[in-house]
Amino acid sequence: MDQAAIKQIIEQYEKHGWKLRRVLLSDSLRAGCGEPSDLFGDADVTASQLDAAWFSRSSKPDVTAWELRRLTGTPYAIVTGIREGVQSDEVEATLRETEAKMLGASLPAK
Repeated sequence: MDQAAIKQIIEQYEKHGWKLRRVLLSDSLRAGCGEPSDLFGDADVTASQLDAAWFSRSSKPDVTAWELRRLTGTPYAIVTGIREGVQSDEVEATLRETEAKMLGASLPAK
């Protein structure tokens, strides 16, 4: 996937009120993206087997929706809701579980 396609995904989410929070990049996509801050702004960029972006926005009172959107291959996203006031370690655990689900869905069947 090229930078223009990734930028288009980010712009589409931002148009609908989502904020880019984190980016997961494989070594190969990172090499093709140039300087991550040019494309992803101040979002945290982490090395991963996935090429995906975390977006968030308020969805219901006291709930923040977090959506993990794959950046390569067939478009695919998983949404999880996190209640306000949840401990940060619980938030991280929920996000890691969601990443594991996406990774499992992204791996070729054996």
